[in-house]
Amino acid sequence: MEINNTQENKDKAANGSRSDDLIQVRAILTCPNGDYHKKFKNQFLRKDLELLTVTLKVFDWLTCNKCGELLKLDLEFNV
Repeated sequence: MEINNTQENKDKAANGSRSDDLIQVRAILTCPNGDYHKKFKNQFLRKDLELLTVTLKVFDWLTCNKCGELLKLDLEFNV
């Protein structure tokens, strides 16, 4: 995942947005057969929580390109 680089978020970062408004997420995707292991990280503002929901729905249906199994999705949050 890429960090959202909209102009609004750049302005907030420049103005020193409070860290308690950010939700930092790390997603770990692994194949049950051990063929795939990848980590992604992103951060969302609390007011943009729906972006997190959409992202997780996409990740939930990813499959391994080698064996075709659904990937296991583990999430780590720093709120």
